[in-house]
This record gives sequence, C-alpha cells and structure tokens, in this order.
Amino acid sequence: MPNAKVLSEKQAIVDAMAARLQNSTSGVLVDYKGITVAEDTALRTQLRKSSVEYTVVKNTLTRFAAKKSGLDALDPFLNGTTALATSTDPVAPAKILTEFAKKMNNKFEIKAGFVEGKVILPDEITALAELPPKEVLVAQVLGTMIAPITGFATVLNANIRGLAVVLQAISEKQAQ
Repeated sequence: MPNAKVLSEKQAIVDAMAARLQNSTSGVLVDYKGITVAEDTALRTQLRKSSVEYTVVKNTLTRFAAKKSGLDALDPFLNGTTALATSTDPVAPAKILTEFAKKMNNKFEIKAGFVEGKVILPDEITALAELPPKEVLVAQVLGTMIAPITGFATVLNANIRGLAVVLQAISEKQAQ
C-alpha cells in the first residue's frame, strides 16, 4: 500500500490531467515507441507552435483521469507507451500527429483520440486531419450562401444587357 504522500501526489496528477482533458476541445493518444530524441524534439516544437500540449503519460493515471472526465471509452487504448496531445483547437493535434505518423513509417502510431467529449478512432482522426483550415471552410460556406444571389444578379443583368443590344440594333437599323 503506497504511503499517503505518494497517494496524494498521484491524486493531484490525476486531477490535473482530468482538468486538462475536460478543458481541451480535442486530444490524441499516440504510441511513440521507436522514435529518436531528435524526432521527438522536432515534434514537440511543432506542437508547441500550434499551442498543443504534448506529454508522455502513465496509462494507469490517465485511465483514472479519463474516467473522471467522462472519457471511459479511451480505456482500451491505454496500454504500451502512450503520449497525449491536447488542444482547444479541434483539428491541430490530429493534423500535426497524422503528418508526423506518415513520416515515421509505423514507428509512431495513433491509438485514439477525442473531440468535444466523443472518443474517435485512428481513421476518424485521419479524416479530421484532412479537413481544410477553418478560414477555407468559412469561405466555402459563404460562397455557397452568396451563389443564389450572384446567379439572380447575373440573370437580371443578362435581361438588361439583352434589351440594350436589341435597342442598339434597332437604332442602327433606323440610322441606315
């Protein structure tokens, strides 16, 4: 039985991790076995630039934190070497870690993740990573909303243009 000091330290870690999971919009669990220190450092630098918090975690403590924050479905993925990347941006961890996993050729594996409290599998993380940036999505939606108005304006313009062409032709014919 661990002593009270060790137990309280572990409880503090679990509480901090549970708060981190609850305050994050998204997160990704990865198996980092096989990457070098240089590769890990490069990955951490890239994640830090995108405001993604990345840490190596203990599976048992993460299991307790996940249960405490309502992410019980992460339990089956908490085995082996595990690192957790969390962010308030729903796409950033998925995008960066998926790119990195492709470069590493099976040395770095995505286990699972979550987005707004829902656990997602590796193929869903890959699909999330392939989404275009938020600005592009907003532009696409706005373009779709403006399309009917633009079409209507074009039709009205065509009628006026046609009338002008007909009047011009009539005036030229009468001038002859």
